[in-house]
Amino acid sequence: MNEHSAMSSGIAAASGFFERARNRLRLDVPPALTDPTAQGIRRGDLDLDPTLWERAGVSATKPAAVLVPIVDRTRPTVLLTQRTAELASHAGQIAFPGGSIDLDDESPVAAALREAEEEVGLPPMLVEPIGYLDLYLTFSGFRILPTVARVKPDFSLALNPSEVTEAFEVPLDFLMQPANHQRKTRDWKGITREYYAMPYGERYIWGITAGILRNLYERVYAA
Repeated sequence: MNEHSAMSSGIAAASGFFERARNRLRLDVPPALTDPTAQGIRRGDLDLDPTLWERAGVSATKPAAVLVPIVDRTRPTVLLTQRTAELASHAGQIAFPGGSIDLDDESPVAAALREAEEEVGLPPMLVEPIGYLDLYLTFSGFRILPTVARVKPDFSLALNPSEVTEAFEVPLDFLMQPANHQRKTRDWKGITREYYAMPYGERYIWGITAGILRNLYERVYAA
């Protein structure tokens, strides 16, 4: 499917998105999550120019998981968070609920659900995991496995003020339109990086979060 067809295919309908996602995504954990030498598809902060990883002299070794929560409303939305300014990593940025995978987490799904409950009080019983996106590698050293999930809309959140200042929803159809996927550049330690940005009103969604959303579009609509 080309990008023009994707934009006109009724992607706002909940049944359409969830059916496509279930047909295209799986909950098979890629070996590369914990083994950097394993083969497999990887995305990342330098995805738009993979040769820059070596020039940047960085590596990603810490397994992590995030929840990509698609709220099953009449017009589906993506639940996102605004991180506090005091956090050591990606402070103040818009993000998905998530974090490092602990030793006692049974799976990346379990880690994503635990983090979502800890950060915003999202009850796991309201979350239906659908499948993983591609592994996403970050400059901050994480190997993130995003878990796409259907979320029942009758939730009441309780934010952890030490991690999250706000939780909000953005229409899925806006985020899944390629016309809203801006390509930007910035300097990082003398290296010109390209990245995605998806501004929505006063919200500036960019970097890791925008890269994962772009991967969601590619896996569910462009495949």
